[in-house]
Amino acid sequence: MSTSTTTVPQTTVLFTRGVIALFSTWTILRSAIQESWGGPNTLDKCKWLYGTIVDTFEQESDTPDDQYIEELLLQVLADEFDIMVEDGSAENVAREVVTMWEEVHAGRGESLVQKWEEKADKLKGRKEVTEIQEVHEDGDWEDDDSEDNEDEDMDEDEETAPQLIEHQPQKKEEPEVDEDGFTLVKGKGRR
Repeated sequence: MSTSTTTVPQTTVLFTRGVIALFSTWTILRSAIQESWGGPNTLDKCKWLYGTIVDTFEQESDTPDDQYIEELLLQVLADEFDIMVEDGSAENVAREVVTMWEEVHAGRGESLVQKWEEKADKLKGRKEVTEIQEVHEDGDWEDDDSEDNEDEDMDEDEETAPQLIEHQPQKKEEPEVDEDGFTLVKGKGRR
């Protein structure tokens, strides 16, 4: 009985570790995992994304460029997590992935991967807070603080801001004492 074992090249292992660490520091992807934006299979979708990125580099004859990786990331985030990334972070992540691939295959990748793993370790357990925009059925984007923005859009003639009123502390009523020296107790709602 013969068993064949395939050994994965050390460069692939190192690059995979780097991709996982890098993506573990990406705020948008961290938020997607924490909030389960990919549904009940969010973690599986992340693992699939890591594998897709690594396979893209391993299987292509020419090294993919950062634009190709950025488009791939944007497409996966839109399809799998319903996220439209417009903050430029996908471009930065794509650039880092390409740099990591080049460094790993030039024999200088160990320190870069360790740098990303250290950053990822520092972020473990930390809750991400991201500014989110929602898409309404009519296709318009709206910020979380859209109610505040609606007031800004109104003309000043339509609505004026209320004036501040100086706060005056309530005067404490003196207890009422009857002729026998007993303090009368009053109910709060019946004054």
